[in-house]
Amino acid sequence: ERLIIKNIIEKNKRPDGRRPEDIRNLTAEIALLPRTHGSAMFHRGLTKVLSILTLGGPGDMQLLDGMEITGKKRFMLHYNFPPFSTGETGFMRGPKRREIGHGHLAEKALLPLIPDPQNFPYTIRIVSEALSSNGSTSMASVCAASIALMDAGVPIKEAVAGISIGLAKNEETGKYKVLTDIQGPEDHFGDMDFKVAGTKNGITAIQMDVKIDGINMDIVKEALEKAKDARFKILDIIKAGIAEPRKN
Repeated sequence: ERLIIKNIIEKNKRPDGRRPEDIRNLTAEIALLPRTHGSAMFHRGLTKVLSILTLGGPGDMQLLDGMEITGKKRFMLHYNFPPFSTGETGFMRGPKRREIGHGHLAEKALLPLIPDPQNFPYTIRIVSEALSSNGSTSMASVCAASIALMDAGVPIKEAVAGISIGLAKNEETGKYKVLTDIQGPEDHFGDMDFKVAGTKNGITAIQMDVKIDGINMDIVKEALEKAKDARFKILDIIKAGIAEPRKN
């Protein structure tokens, strides 16, 4: 564990040979499934997420009837993380706590860009399937869902992308390195998982978990800057695949 941290801090070398600021190979596939309203697959290294979008009429809205909240919901993002995505076996029953949380985060990241009902009255449901996972499938699902929205002709204002930023810190010396696009071992042995999603104009969602006693403002600032650089690179990949929402 500490050897991974030591190599990153002293030799600027991550487990897969990348430098701290490097992102893995990015690719986006659009309109993969011929009979769905919208579909997209986003690859970041071995992390691959397929997002499938279905449009329905206003009558298909989800009815919310809880103790504290009642109403209707017209945009839903559901996230599935099957055991085979990490090479494991297991029961595939209802969604687990992690899947509900990640789905909520991805939905929150996209919600500000969803058009008003007056301009686009349809109910929108996206299902993001993690087909292969090696770090931050929640942010990959934001990218894939963003492309699927454009493929389905949903007039979203901007494309949204997300990235996960990590940290390797030596608690004794105080030396640290902020890592862009963390994968499995860096998430497991590293000290931070700072997910940032947004457009070219700003941030729409943030989630962070930290394994050390805390981080200072310098780390936060550097993490947000690294996330911005990475987000712009991902948005360029999305734009190369589909520049704007389809007209129909």
